[in-house]
Amino acid sequence: MRKQSVKGTHLGSTLSAVLLLLAVGSLVGCQGVSAGGSGSTNPIGSLSLGNASLNFGNVTPGNSKTLTVIATNSGGASVTINSATISTKYFSLTAPSLPATLAAGQSANLSVTFAPTATGSFSAMATIASNASDAVTNLSLSGTGATNGQLSPSQANEAFGTVTVGSTQTLAETITNTGSLIVTISQVGISGTGFSLSGITAPVTLGAGQSVGFSVSFAPPSAGSASGNVTITSDAPNPTLTIPLSGTGTTAVGQLAASPATLDLGSVVVGTSGTASGTLAASGANVTITAASTNNSVFSIGGLSLPVTIPAGKSSSFSVTFSPQTTGAATASLTFSSSAQPTTTREALTGTGTPAPTHTVNLSWNASTSSSIAGYNIYRAVYVTSCGSFSKINTGLDTSTLYADSTVTDGANYCYATTAVNTSSQESGYSNIASNVQIPPP
Repeated sequence: MRKQSVKGTHLGSTLSAVLLLLAVGSLVGCQGVSAGGSGSTNPIGSLSLGNASLNFGNVTPGNSKTLTVIATNSGGASVTINSATISTKYFSLTAPSLPATLAAGQSANLSVTFAPTATGSFSAMATIASNASDAVTNLSLSGTGATNGQLSPSQANEAFGTVTVGSTQTLAETITNTGSLIVTISQVGISGTGFSLSGITAPVTLGAGQSVGFSVSFAPPSAGSASGNVTITSDAPNPTLTIPLSGTGTTAVGQLAASPATLDLGSVVVGTSGTASGTLAASGANVTITAASTNNSVFSIGGLSLPVTIPAGKSSSFSVTFSPQTTGAATASLTFSSSAQPTTTREALTGTGTPAPTHTVNLSWNASTSSSIAGYNIYRAVYVTSCGSFSKINTGLDTSTLYADSTVTDGANYCYATTAVNTSSQESGYSNIASNVQIPPP
């Protein structure tokens, strides 16, 4: 029994020694030295991307755009890219086919495609898994689904109406890019006898929502109808935008009449204003009004945005405002300058300035039956839907039972009350209240 015990102890010592040697060998191996002590290395692959993100910019829904990023194995051993997971379906890895292996020092292009199905902003994260030391590499993706550029005119057609031979009528036109992508206008042309274009020179680049304006003129060389087109050529989906033009030349002379012949503004309180309206009518041919003025500053004209063209047989309204600064009658002449014959049309203006009305509220009350009454105080409050806070308006005791308030405001409403004061300066409460006393407006 004793011998067996010794043998077991010896065996345990041997096992301990062997385990110790294995542990040391393992430690040495982790330090890069082989069991034989030759000193050889253990190479590892490392995967890196040339960019941390890809921005695809604007892409029209239904179309796609592909960008590439360089993947490089900068380690000492080959790397196998096993998979690429992208968080949304609008982005996809289209090349290379996976799995793909890169030798040490080798690079490859990873192609990612963006295919939006609607307008708006899109973003995603591409997770690239490999057996490299950095097993997961992330790539941020972004793009915008955007509508094509689209050119739209402010007027689908330009109708000049009747224009007298020897004169010119000009209309304004605006072209707007109503899409999301840039549009470049490469050419602007005009056709048709008597029509001309100004204010725009190609090329013109319009961003989303941007506009460009220009003018189209019609100067008929002879009587008769004329037609033409403005043609806008661009890289928009509607590459040729056509705006029809029409007009008629006439030898008739346009005439302009103002009515009534005399515009009476009536009586207006000094410091306030009164307004009346009149009418301008064109006959014979279109008439373009270029200016309007009065020879008395208390009268002013409004309601017209000049220049304005009134087609033959049509009319346009205007307004005149009278703002008297003094009392008494006022007169003026309103003059319109136009393409009509004669070139000036006049209308007489009249009005009367009247003084602002002065109102007084006369108050009376029954005398107090108390003894030793020295006088009375008068209180006033503004009335809206009820009486507000009362304030005393007399400067000294009123010894009578009458008071005239001449400090009222036209158009205001008031409440009144009185109190009695005895010779000991004791003051009573308010009398009954006269409520909602209305002052006429000016």
